[in-house]
Amino acid sequence: MVYLGIDPGFTGAWGLINHHGDYIGCGDMIHNEKWIDINSVYREISLIRENDDMMIVVEAVHAMPKQGVSSSFKFGMSYGAALCLAQRFLEQWELVQPRVWKRDMGLTADKTDSLNMARQKWPEAPLKRVKDNGRAEALLLAEWLRQAYC
Repeated sequence: MVYLGIDPGFTGAWGLINHHGDYIGCGDMIHNEKWIDINSVYREISLIRENDDMMIVVEAVHAMPKQGVSSSFKFGMSYGAALCLAQRFLEQWELVQPRVWKRDMGLTADKTDSLNMARQKWPEAPLKRVKDNGRAEALLLAEWLRQAYC
C-alpha cells in the first residue's frame, strides 16, 4: 500500500510514501502558467508507484478573502486539476481540511513548521528550498492518511 498526498495549487505538489511511512517520491504540480499538466504529473507518480494499491488524500482548500477574481479563478482551476488527478488514479479518495490534518500532526498554519517536520522525517526527500513547502505538505498529508488507516 502507498499513500499519496496532494497539496493543490500552482505552487502545490504531490508526495508518496509507503505503508511503513518511508519516502517514495514527491514533485511539484507541473504547469504552464495557465493550467496544471495533469498528464505529466500522472506519469511522474505512475512511474514510481509500481502498481501498488493506493490511497489518496487531497487538501480541501478554498479561495482566500480579498483575493482577486482572476487569482480566485486560477486557484479554482488548479484545485479542480488536483481533484481530477486524484480521480484519475482512484474513484474514491479523501478530502481533508488543513486545520484538521495539521492539528492531528501537531502543526500550525506556518508552512515553515511543515517544511521542518518533513525534512526531519524524510531527510532524503528533495526539500532543500523554502519553496519546497508544497512538497513537504503533500508528504505530510500522505503521512496523515497513513496514520488514519494504520
